[in-house]
Amino acid sequence: MDHGISMPSATPLTVSKRLRRGVNTSATVLLPLVTLGLVLGAWWAATTFTDIRSILLPSPGSVLEELRNRPEYLATHARVTLVETLVGFGLTTVGGILIGTLIAASRTLSRMVSPWLVALNAVPKVALAPLLVLWLGWELEMRVGMVVLMCFFPVVLATTTGLLSTPNELSELARSLDAPRWRTFILVRFPHALPQIFVGLKVAMPLAVVGAVLGEFRGRDGLGQVITVSSTGNTTLAFAALLVVSVLSVALYYALVLLERLALPWVRHTTS
Repeated sequence: MDHGISMPSATPLTVSKRLRRGVNTSATVLLPLVTLGLVLGAWWAATTFTDIRSILLPSPGSVLEELRNRPEYLATHARVTLVETLVGFGLTTVGGILIGTLIAASRTLSRMVSPWLVALNAVPKVALAPLLVLWLGWELEMRVGMVVLMCFFPVVLATTTGLLSTPNELSELARSLDAPRWRTFILVRFPHALPQIFVGLKVAMPLAVVGAVLGEFRGRDGLGQVITVSSTGNTTLAFAALLVVSVLSVALYYALVLLERLALPWVRHTTS
């Protein structure tokens, strides 16, 4: 008589789910690489089979060679841009969520502030750069201020939208249990708003990198300064700096995606 414990065999449904998960994971990695290969191929063809001068469009090989020749130089400037981006994005996250919460909590405040937030967002941020220089100078404060201006509105809008989209049945359940407003906010409204808040943060993250680079155009360091200085004489270095900016932006974005998955594991299981 066999007293051993038999392990349940995998059902066809389980195997199918695992296969789909593996295919989705592979597609997530491979499809962006396919797109990258197509872009690089088109870039190489444009510089090889056309009369475009290298001063206007350097070849991918020359840009990669520039990256190999100046890794420390580009890494030093990339660290400056990274610090500015993270500081500005952190301030925007805290301030944007706080202001969005206040707007969602008060209809009067929403009517007072919302039109002016839209108006501020409509102003080209480059047009505000001279004022930021006048107020803050060319140092870190001005660049962080540009980052905040670039990504402030998406965070506020996403926070307000998420807090105002709490299902009525959850709010009624909290009221039926005589839960205080602060407890309802912490346990019901804010957790339900987090997926929407992360949408705003993911929109804001690339804008934060753009703001940091814009703030560096007339500075003494940072990738924006490298692009500005080299674009008039060494286009290859300018393209190499642009490539570093792109990699930095993608890395920060997917770091935020990873943080969202770790912080909100239930979202993937409760949404289609």
